[in-house]
Amino acid sequence: MDDERQRPDHGPLAGFTVGVTAARRADELGALLERRGAVVLHAPALRIVPLADDSELLAATKDIIGQAPDIAVATTAIGFRGWVEAADGWGLGEDLLARLRGVRILARGPKVKGAIRAAGLTEAWSPASESLAEVLDLLLEEGVDGLRIAVQLHGEPLPGFVESLRAGGAEVVGVPVYRWLPPEDIGPVDRLLDATVARTLDAVTFTSAPAAASLLSRAEERGLLDDVLAALGHDVLPACVGPVTALPLQARGIDTVQPERFRLGPLVQLLGQELPARARSLPVAGHRLEIRGHAVLVDGVLRPVPPAGMSLLRALSRRPGWVVARAELLRALPGAGRDEHAVETAMARLRSALGAPKLIQTVVKRGYRLALDPVAESKYADG
Repeated sequence: MDDERQRPDHGPLAGFTVGVTAARRADELGALLERRGAVVLHAPALRIVPLADDSELLAATKDIIGQAPDIAVATTAIGFRGWVEAADGWGLGEDLLARLRGVRILARGPKVKGAIRAAGLTEAWSPASESLAEVLDLLLEEGVDGLRIAVQLHGEPLPGFVESLRAGGAEVVGVPVYRWLPPEDIGPVDRLLDATVARTLDAVTFTSAPAAASLLSRAEERGLLDDVLAALGHDVLPACVGPVTALPLQARGIDTVQPERFRLGPLVQLLGQELPARARSLPVAGHRLEIRGHAVLVDGVLRPVPPAGMSLLRALSRRPGWVVARAELLRALPGAGRDEHAVETAMARLRSALGAPKLIQTVVKRGYRLALDPVAESKYADG
């Protein structure tokens, strides 16, 4: 039995629902979450549009070919490849690569290094942290006054990066390779927002600042911004891949969690620690009950519970050991109307799902209560 409980579907995120707002690498992130047991709600908040025939990119490319920068900063592999491919399409690819061969190239991380080398170039340096903040620190520490620096932008403004270089006296040439635009199908985003407000979502992941900004913008368009911010501030955990990604949320007063290493793997590992730690755990009728988003662990065994049952269980767990009236439980049921028989039906299904009927006691003519163990009950009374 112990071996059975260690299967992937009983992983650290079993019983939780996690929203994924990523456009790039959404499948990879979703697979990592599902491997740890999570149910994933995919809602790409943006789409990436290459700018192969964009006048800004063409002008920046010609500018760099005409006057070599002292330093070039490559921020993303997809962006760097897109730049070289666009230059090829204009017949400027060889000229661009020839110019960049004499330039000191800084790469943000290993994937960007791979793209640089695939183009026949060699990077001069790359930070171990894979953070643009470390690239900026290096440049400012060395001094940038009078230098001409080309920065491959990656779809969104780089908060503080370009401004800091210019404040240090550098001439910065921005290279806009692709842009983020709203998704063509806004339906999944709206469903994610609705799930956030309804608290049927346990966490939302963000891997880019534009995705966070886009989600909040859509919430504002629908008149849901205050409700979404309230949910993200208390009940739905916002998890960001790094501090730059978190900026749009922080600007709205929302605290986020971030891994120490700004990668998808550590982000998922962090959720695997944070969400179980937030789950309510109670000693009930000789069992250990852990209440998760759409399921319950009873003595470590995962028990999926219907939405109506989870609503009842949460209402009971807010006052463990105390009797909760049928009328109050009826209000907790989504769309139940006025018939208290709906409570009895949902309660029967809940008990069946839990596999241990004695966890919830019926108090005749009054309501229901979680059968909190006596030791725990006295502890709650003292508190």
